[in-house]
Amino acid sequence: MRFVNYLFLGILLCFSSLGQDTTQIIQAGRINSKSQQSKPYVILISADGFRSDFSIKYGAKFLQSRTALGVKADAMIPSYPTLTFPNHYSIVTGLYPAHHGLVDNRYFDVNSGNEYSMGNKKMVAEGKWYGGTPLWVLAEQQGMLSASFYWVASEADIQGIRPSYFYTYNENIPIEQRIQAVKDWLSLPAEKRPHMITFYFPQVDHDAHEYGPEDPRVGDAVKWVDQSIAKLQAALDPLKLPINYVFVSDHGMTAVDTENTLKKPIVLDTTNFKVPSGDALLHVYTKNPAAVPRAIEELRKEKSFQTYLMDETPAHWHYRKADDRFNRLGDILLVPNHPSIFNFSPRKTSPGKHGYDNHHPDMQASFQAWGPAFKKGVTIPAFENVNVYPVIANILGLQVNESLIDGKLKELKPLLK
Repeated sequence: MRFVNYLFLGILLCFSSLGQDTTQIIQAGRINSKSQQSKPYVILISADGFRSDFSIKYGAKFLQSRTALGVKADAMIPSYPTLTFPNHYSIVTGLYPAHHGLVDNRYFDVNSGNEYSMGNKKMVAEGKWYGGTPLWVLAEQQGMLSASFYWVASEADIQGIRPSYFYTYNENIPIEQRIQAVKDWLSLPAEKRPHMITFYFPQVDHDAHEYGPEDPRVGDAVKWVDQSIAKLQAALDPLKLPINYVFVSDHGMTAVDTENTLKKPIVLDTTNFKVPSGDALLHVYTKNPAAVPRAIEELRKEKSFQTYLMDETPAHWHYRKADDRFNRLGDILLVPNHPSIFNFSPRKTSPGKHGYDNHHPDMQASFQAWGPAFKKGVTIPAFENVNVYPVIANILGLQVNESLIDGKLKELKPLLK
């Protein structure tokens, strides 16, 4: 069974973690202010790639049981582009990607001349790449401790602040140890106990990429995540704390055409253009503006993808030059028509992908929440993920200047008691 495989994998990873950074990092000297010690707790849980229908489709029994005990959305609309780094950061900042700066998993920063990549461990820990104020930074600024068992940017010194307790991202720590770490955090004395906690699962995304979203192995990953969340709550229930659980995903997943992948158009030569690798979208950065008119003319002859100048992209993406607060969007954007996909690698592309239009049904993410702050048995229509930020801040009693974010408390406040 898949569950046995995951357990075996956990044992192997435990041995292979020798030499990997699996130690907890603690910011010394921090305490909750007196006024924050009586506040509720929020555990924000993300299952990467957990499409909005996966809970029902693959029989996530624990999450299904939470529907009657909390609130659920038909779907959560991810921000564009529907990729991991931009959306995890949108959830915790209440900002669209072009507003917080993580415009892609990989992009060119025009001002510095550097190329950001989610795979560069040194780079992802540098606060200069991240705009906005993540929930853990907001909490720490207001005298409330936070903790993270992984989240995009949780290792970075954003505004000079990291969570009070966190781990450097790796997939080598078994789930039992991760759950125990959260229990240990919440068992600390009140002045040392974190109230804002993030917790991340990569398994569904990994398997949906590798096998495609319809493969039974994705169902096994969904069930494993579901059972792990059940174990997490079972471990924390004896603490008798007012814990609120918010379960989200960053995006959905779709099957793509792996046989007829798109290559980089010939007209985008390296003399005139810089094109970081991508699949469901390509940013084209211009070295020579004089080459743009001819390139646009040639690109628009292609019918397998859409070609946009950056003042022409769909309004619901919030992804135009006017939105580009950090000068990181390309000058031209190429977007394949689903199920087409770009592939610059000589290897065959994986059958599961995301990154497409955020209103595409297969790109829709999940949202559920339960705990003392939430009403019971409430289901709502789809909403944008930037609205998660103000509702979590509200539960924690943190002050937010809504003029500085894209999310609005009024969108989800009806879910609260």
